[in-house]
Amino acid sequence: MSRSVSPDLIICNGGVLTMDAAKPRAEAVAITGNRITGVGRNKDLMARRSRKTRVVDARGATIMPGFIEGHMHIWPGAAELANLHLTGARGFEELRARVTAHVAKHPGHSLLVGNQIDYAILGDEALSRHHLDRILPDRPMLLFSSDHHTAWANSKALEMSGLLHGKALPAGHEIVMGADRLAMGELRENEAFTPVMELAPELTRSRLGLTTGGEPDPYPSPEEFKTDLDMMRRGLKHCARHGITSFHNMDGNLYTLELLAELERHGELSARAYVPFHFKPFMPLAALERASTMKDRYTGPMLKAGAVKCFIDGVLDSYTAVMHGGYGDRPEWKGDLLFSQKHFNAVAVEADRRGLQIAVHAIGDGAVHAVLNGYEAARKANGARDSRHRVEHIEVVLPGDIKRFKSLGVLASMQPPHPPGQQGWPLEPTLSRIGEKRWPYAYAWQTLKAAGARLVFGTDWPVSDINPMRAVHSAVTRKTWSEHLPVQAQPLLDTLAAYTCGGAYAEFAESEKGMLKRGMLADVVVLSDNLETIEPGRLEHVTVKATVCDGRVVFEG
Repeated sequence: MSRSVSPDLIICNGGVLTMDAAKPRAEAVAITGNRITGVGRNKDLMARRSRKTRVVDARGATIMPGFIEGHMHIWPGAAELANLHLTGARGFEELRARVTAHVAKHPGHSLLVGNQIDYAILGDEALSRHHLDRILPDRPMLLFSSDHHTAWANSKALEMSGLLHGKALPAGHEIVMGADRLAMGELRENEAFTPVMELAPELTRSRLGLTTGGEPDPYPSPEEFKTDLDMMRRGLKHCARHGITSFHNMDGNLYTLELLAELERHGELSARAYVPFHFKPFMPLAALERASTMKDRYTGPMLKAGAVKCFIDGVLDSYTAVMHGGYGDRPEWKGDLLFSQKHFNAVAVEADRRGLQIAVHAIGDGAVHAVLNGYEAARKANGARDSRHRVEHIEVVLPGDIKRFKSLGVLASMQPPHPPGQQGWPLEPTLSRIGEKRWPYAYAWQTLKAAGARLVFGTDWPVSDINPMRAVHSAVTRKTWSEHLPVQAQPLLDTLAAYTCGGAYAEFAESEKGMLKRGMLADVVVLSDNLETIEPGRLEHVTVKATVCDGRVVFEG
């Protein structure tokens, strides 16, 4: 584009962090259309403005590439914005008070859903349907743990969903039963709590990309489609408010893409979306054709597909993650793989043969090992290529697997808010589940990076707060659990790189975004403070003043 064309937008008087090694800092950014047309000194770029140029004054604060959220769930997150939130609730009386207050504001007989409940909310006493019945006996209620892998239902919900007397489930999913042969209320993993979620059809649709990977059947009515669009709009506004200009969705089906495409047609898609196909263990390999179809159909700069997402284990706190040598506090139990090694190898080989990127939820070190084995099998079967396959979470890793990330070209997609002790997450029971001998290999960001792995950062929203600055704070200020452990905290600029150019690389878009550089897509965030001068302990208080996606100002605060 000619330099003689005046910019549409100039963001000036800032501390520009470009993420471009060739020109790491500047004072101002110029945008014309949806591209960056200048990065440099204030006086040089301001000399190019015209009467039509809009000017945003950063007032000395940081200007940087828009955040690329490397792991989140847009539709489930949007749906949860209206739910009961139980973050920080401790003890039965506080739980009762919060539920009662929510019911007073939202009366009715429909399913009441709560989120962010602590596994240890009652201390050493296990939460059960009996506790929930004392709070809300006549209306179905389902409360999700912070990690969203366990939920607790009251008796009404269990009766209405047909789970009170139990149900046969696949390995890795469990309805915890009592001595009276009735469900206790604790439901572990998707197959256990999905029947309760089906009591709320609109919430069920929002979770199809997680629960089945399938499409809504029957197809939503026009009114239901509008409801779903409104919910998605809320999620996108939430992203824009936090400076997120791109996100890697970690659940998906064709319907999710159709909703986002409808918003794009009306100019309402305020963040770039990368949406996978969720492949489930019960699916035949031929189902990967759906992922190929999605990839062929959605190829634009705002909305694209081309990845396959799988879950191979669960989470540590509910003993559903797969641990190679057993759990620290339950050494006889290792957990169950959701795919056998042979099955996952076959999926990885076929997806890789189709040119699809693969992203797999793997939390325990046994699960991470199995995923790396699958990627190695794909490389042996199909030959080495720039696949950029990913492992999601990696909360514990075997020492022998650390170097395999670099040798196999596998990305480490990790979440700074997740280690115990971060953002209010309790140390227990997670540290005991891991076991002290494995602490050096838990949430091992720096260990993996030092061994040559590429890091991609995100929050796993709605599991954690979507706010990237809280995640940046968590990465920069992380403390060790013991003085003998390696330091895993990240330098500020490395953290920002994992949230910008690292995210762009993870979706094969490093030539288009993730940096502020002439010719790149105009995705920019203006913050409230200068990140290089503010005290590290205050990073979580930094807010977003403006978000620009594709050259459009999509949020101003």
